[in-house]
Amino acid sequence: MVTNEQAGPARLELRRPDGQPVRVLVVDDEPTLTDLLSMALRYEGWQVRTAGNGMTAVGTARQFRPDAVILDVMLPDLDGFAVLRRLREVSPTVPVLFLTARDAVEERVAGLTVGGDDYVTKPFSLEEVIARLRALLRRSGFAVAAREEAMLAVGDLTLDEDSHEVRRDGQLITLTATEFELLRYLMRNPRRVLSKAQILDRVWNYDFGGQANVVELYISYLRKKIDAGRQPMIHTLRGAGYVLKPAD
Repeated sequence: MVTNEQAGPARLELRRPDGQPVRVLVVDDEPTLTDLLSMALRYEGWQVRTAGNGMTAVGTARQFRPDAVILDVMLPDLDGFAVLRRLREVSPTVPVLFLTARDAVEERVAGLTVGGDDYVTKPFSLEEVIARLRALLRRSGFAVAAREEAMLAVGDLTLDEDSHEVRRDGQLITLTATEFELLRYLMRNPRRVLSKAQILDRVWNYDFGGQANVVELYISYLRKKIDAGRQPMIHTLRGAGYVLKPAD
């Protein structure tokens, strides 16, 4: 099952460092699924190739040289883990996003242990897959956004998506990777109330089983760094969620 979520703000365009479109290889034996993913990826402006089994995937990767791979674990010939090992022989650092119906923690750990970079379980939203893939591409350096387009600003708070520098009123603020992702999500949705469930879904890679207290914890971390000694920007709407807006 694949779902579509309401479109958010316009995305920053990602391209290869040479200016060419990002190349993504989608490997899954469900044609309907590969068609949907291909459509969503092409909407991003990326080049897409697909493969319905492991051996075809390896051959396509050698010819296509993808910048990222979406790889199903359950394939009709080789399993995704075996495919990944062969892909690494072709391109040792290509980011790989595992896609599978399995949701057991041990399967996730296995996928990451053999070299996968992230893991999405079915059912999933197309938006989630694209967001995960964009994050992998940016972290790997395989794709970049135009420097002038990578700056988010809300009031006197700025966030540079390329350099990961965050400043408030010109003062540099040091954030952990998770704090940065949480702030980025808030800043991409200024003045919009975001529920704990939305934040969990968008910021954290894996399901926390509804443990929304992790959101409360990281919101408190952010407040200490962003709002401490200043007019607050992060606000709680009891029973609804959180909203970031310019200080009064």
